[in-house]
Amino acid sequence: MTDNDPQPVKRKRRGIYLLPNALTTAGLFFGFLAIVSAIDQQFGMAAIAIFIAMIMDGLDGRVARLTNTQSDFGVQYDSLSDMVCFGVAPALVMHQWALGNLTEVAGVIGKLGWVGAFMFAACAALRLARFNTQAGVADKRYFQGLPSPAAAAGLASLVWFGHNLGLESDAMRLFALVVTVLTGLLMVSNFRYYSFKEVDFRYRVPFVFMVLLVLGLAFLALYPPMVLFLAFLAYAISGPLLTILQRRRHRLGAATRRGGGG
Repeated sequence: MTDNDPQPVKRKRRGIYLLPNALTTAGLFFGFLAIVSAIDQQFGMAAIAIFIAMIMDGLDGRVARLTNTQSDFGVQYDSLSDMVCFGVAPALVMHQWALGNLTEVAGVIGKLGWVGAFMFAACAALRLARFNTQAGVADKRYFQGLPSPAAAAGLASLVWFGHNLGLESDAMRLFALVVTVLTGLLMVSNFRYYSFKEVDFRYRVPFVFMVLLVLGLAFLALYPPMVLFLAFLAYAISGPLLTILQRRRHRLGAATRRGGGG
């Protein structure tokens, strides 16, 4: 072959990476299972399926990074799966459990139930679209807006403990509507939520962290649905608090610099 001969073109390998996409498919399966279970009035199973989908969602990205099997296909597939698992599924589960029955409480006004469910699903879609467009420039330490898996966990845990305890009164349905709408709005808000992506499980930690982990698991075992809902509330509130504290710190720093310059 002479110097003037054309160089062979490397052909791009076809196919997809099996392991991370299999985990994404498993998550999608449980999201679909949550929808089917809600239609069959099996709300406990529907809530559990959403939480399992959350675990699969956390694993697929981490496995892709650890095995160096990240791809554009995997990113798009994961986003579509998230829309089903954390947008459509929790909205439909909540509608089947509480919001669809609001018409029995308030007539025409009760139609706000399915409007609230749709609003949650639409906000999840907007949240995912914004996340995808900002993935390359956003601060990895924080999420802008409540993450859709956390929002789905809030609705699923409310349905789970509400159904188990038989909390299906008119007041509970209205409370569920408020939680659904506020959670949807938090997803598209500008509040910053800590992402926990800086946590590295390979390094040593103080012994007290292990004690706290044991206590957390013991507390979770007492009554998982209620504990998970309280954890969601704490995380949902942390976003506005974190944002307010950071803005106040920024204003104080700016005032100090101006004072020093004067």
